[in-house]
Amino acid sequence: MKRQDKEIYYTISDLATEFDISTRSIRFYEEKNLISPRRTEGNQRIYSRRDHVRLKLILRGKRFGYSLEEISEIIGLTDFDLDEVEQIRKTLAMGQKKIIDIRERINDLKLLEEDLVSFQGKMDERLKDLTADE
Repeated sequence: MKRQDKEIYYTISDLATEFDISTRSIRFYEEKNLISPRRTEGNQRIYSRRDHVRLKLILRGKRFGYSLEEISEIIGLTDFDLDEVEQIRKTLAMGQKKIIDIRERINDLKLLEEDLVSFQGKMDERLKDLTADE
């Protein structure tokens, strides 16, 4: 983090270090128009506090399992005409949908676990039958 004309800004290296991601990832988010750094006279990217916050939200959204398109909607890049109340409602609805998806995956994993435990039990029994004569 640095200051220029009383404004805080970050270099790509600052962000990469702080968030423990590659500079390539940051450039990817820039290509997807999720963040938009300015350029210095020497053509170096400089990121504002707004870009810093957006990057933090992007990474948090990814950790929660959202797609980049969903993250874009959550941080308000696709619907500029939404007011804050509408944006919060939309985010809450997306969060509720994600919770339902997660619960369905948890149930699927529980069923898979039960199937694997059952299969292992059957294989243990079969192994005992086959090695009983040894």
